[in-house]
Order: sequence, then structure tokens, then C-alpha cells
Amino acid sequence: MKRSLKVISSLCMATLLMSALAGCGSKSEPSASDSNTSDSKAPDSSKSTAEVPTLVWWTIGGQVPNNFDKAIAAMNEYTAEKIGVKVDIKVASWGEWDTKINTIVNTGEPFDILFTNNTKYNQQVSMGALADITDLVQSETPDLYKLIPEKVWDGTKIGGKIYSVPTYKDSALTQYWVFDHKYVDKYGFNVNNIKTLKDLDKPLHDMKAGEGKSFYPVPMTQSEGLNGFFNGYDDMAMGFPPIGVKADDASRKVISVLEQPDVMDNLKTLHQWYKDGIINPDAPTKSEPDKGRPFFSAQGFPGAETSWQINEGVEKYDMVQNYGPIYMTSTIQGSLNGISANSKYKKEALKYLELVNTDPKLRNMLAFGEEGVDYKKIDGEKVIERTTDTWPLAAYTQGTFFNMATTKGAPEDQWQQVQKLNEQAFASSLLGFSMDISKLSTEVANTKAVWDKYRYELLTGASDPEKMVPKIVSELKAAGMDTIMKAAQEQIDAYFSK
Repeated sequence: MKRSLKVISSLCMATLLMSALAGCGSKSEPSASDSNTSDSKAPDSSKSTAEVPTLVWWTIGGQVPNNFDKAIAAMNEYTAEKIGVKVDIKVASWGEWDTKINTIVNTGEPFDILFTNNTKYNQQVSMGALADITDLVQSETPDLYKLIPEKVWDGTKIGGKIYSVPTYKDSALTQYWVFDHKYVDKYGFNVNNIKTLKDLDKPLHDMKAGEGKSFYPVPMTQSEGLNGFFNGYDDMAMGFPPIGVKADDASRKVISVLEQPDVMDNLKTLHQWYKDGIINPDAPTKSEPDKGRPFFSAQGFPGAETSWQINEGVEKYDMVQNYGPIYMTSTIQGSLNGISANSKYKKEALKYLELVNTDPKLRNMLAFGEEGVDYKKIDGEKVIERTTDTWPLAAYTQGTFFNMATTKGAPEDQWQQVQKLNEQAFASSLLGFSMDISKLSTEVANTKAVWDKYRYELLTGASDPEKMVPKIVSELKAAGMDTIMKAAQEQIDAYFSK
């Protein structure tokens, strides 16, 4: 599940670790990046506790609670015993992640593991920020390599090499509308009949009319807009929605996505909703979502509503699938953990990620927090009950779902259902292809800067797309859009002619 993030990201739909929060990790030992230890030899259990390396892991999540240090200390006690490695987890908040991670990479701030996704991964690889782990992951962590299907590993490759460990979960994207059941019940609409954005129009206007002027049925934040808005287009794993290929286009023609009729129609709908008060007026500038959203769009899977209900403080959510499942390179790249090219502990970082993906106890501690405070076990490591909604770490960023406990209230076979969705997914015509931007760094940087300047207003409905899209496209062309599109078509044609 991706919270509208990406945040979910969409997945739930997210994104900063404030440097103020940077102190939440373990402080009793030096970080790996600060260590003077020169090589990544296998941990020796005979060494003293002070010599156990502590890896800096930057990830994403919510506000850090008071018991964060205690929960991390429990994890570190466990992993130090198991593999001789600890972590200093630094959490960028949903609203800060986008800029914070860019700053870390651009300034060369030391880290060992970094959560990344399809919006940043390609560029980080082209900058040389992430280590090539193609051989290392197979030689040092064979259990991790065997766990993840070859198709998913292939989805992480750039130039034929692996630069990250994918989180093997709902790796094929399935998109849902999610409604607070009390409004479904109150206004009597059938969620199963709602498949498109236009199908949402009447239910959302009914909710607005019934709940009053200050009620916004579709609350949005700037980081995301409407989650999954560009799902029908494969962005070639560039993290740049204005250029792509229609996912079901067998000819694989690279197009200007914003100018497509279906995209323009949906942008007009968003703009009308903004003018009608369906979307909150501060959406283009709002960085953090409020809890209790009456409606949202999210990448999900059966039973995902159980966690959303806890996180949002909503008694019951109704969810209906509206797209997918589909495998794209970018859906596989929706959640990745890269290892710093400058890390002195690449092997230890891989072994830690292997343990996350193969050890249910560590997996549950990372996903749910402090046992007895944030969650309690119902059936060993298989089923847990969350007792608070304050644990900040986003489970979808960490490791596979398939060794993680289900939450009480979710289907017992939840993860089997997710695996079934993966197996049923249709493939984008570009599956396996990742755009090589190493010779287009100037054009990519300039066009992304243009997109970043306008996307908050466009994707929250605040601006009129009939005026804004021509302006954006014109500026994108001046910044190098045509050059990127030409290179993309040449690379695609060459890749699929082999």
C-alpha cells in the first residue's frame, strides 16, 4: 500500500525529517557514516557492544512519538544479537520528505540506507548517490535475493544494474476510492457504481450540500493532489508525469501527457471541484493532511482499510477498486531502499534489509512500534492489534508485506490476496524499461523545475487547466521537453527491438 504520498501514498498518500527529529535515533553510538571503521567485514559477535555499527536509515513517516527511542532501542537490541548491526532511523515527515531527501543527496550528507521511490530513484542513480548492488545482493544476501521475484528485481534495474532493494508487496498497482461509511450511508450512494472521476461528481456534491460550507469532501495536500491521477500512463520510471506512454499502447509512443484529452477532462473536473468547495481552498499550500478524511484516493489492497481506519480515526471506510492491478516499472519502484555509494557498511546494510524481509519479529517491530504500547500480539507474529495510531514509520517503505502480521480486523488471508493481485496484474507495454537520463541531466533538471513550479496548483484543481496546461507545456518545451521525448523514444525502440 502506498499512502497518498508517496506518499502512498499516493499511499496515502507522503514526505521531512526535520533535523529536529534527527535526534530521535540512537545517540549512544556513532553512526556508520561517522565511524572511522574502514571496511564492511562481517559482524563479529565477540566484539563489544560499542563496536556494533549503527547504520543511518532515512525514511518517511509521521510525527515521532515519545516512545520512539525506546522502540528503536528494542529493535537494536534484537538485531545486534542476530546480525551485529543497529540502525539510527531518521524520519522525514510526509510534507518534508520531498525537499529533505533532495537536500541530503545533493549535499552529500552521510547516510547508509535511504528510502526512495520512482519520483527520485532514477535521478539519484544518475547522480551516483546509490551503490550498484547487482553482485553484492546475490553474494551476501542470497535469502533476500531469492525472496523477491525476478520480475520485481528487474523493475529496479537501471542500465541493467540493481541500485536498490525493492519492497516486495502490492508491487502491482491497484487503485481505490475510499469513503467514510457514515457519508455513504447518510447520502445513500452505491460505491460499487463509482468507477471514474465523473462518477464521483454527484456523491461529492451531495456530501458538500448536506454537510455545509466548511466541509470539504476531498481534502488535499500539495505533495500529492489526487493520488493516482496519472495511473493510465507509464512515466518510463522518470518520476516526471508530463512525459509518458499510455500503459496499454502496444506501439509505445512517447507523448505529452498533460495534453491528452482524458487528462485534460479530469483536470477540468478537479478545477470545478475546487471552485465548488469540494476541495479545500488551501490545498496548494497545505503540507500535512488532517485526520478523518471523508474521501480519498489510494493505492491499496483487500483489508487496507483496517489500517486507514486506525490512522484516520474513522469507524469504517468503504473502498472500491477503480483501476488495476497493473505492473509498471514505476509501480515496482514505488518503494525502494537504496544504499549509499559512500557507505562503509554496504554489506551490513544489505544484511539488515535481508533481516527486515525475512524475520517476522523485526518486521513487526518496524511496522508497528513498541510491543505492549503501540501494539499487542494476538497470534504470535501472525496477527497483531494496534493500540495507538501514533507509530510514525510507514510500513510500506520498509520491506515485504509477506512476513508481516495482519492487523486485527483485516482478512486472515490478506497477504495471500495481495499476492493474487500481483499474479493477476496486466503488464504495461513498457514493463522492464527505465529511462536512462545520464546524458540528459540538464534537460531533466530544468523540466522538473518547471513542473514543480506549477504542479501543486494544477493537481489540486486550484488553477484553470485550459489556461495553465498550454503555459506549462510551453515552458517545458523551452526547458528541453522535446529533447527528452526524442531520446525516450529512441531508447524505448532500441530496448524493445532486442
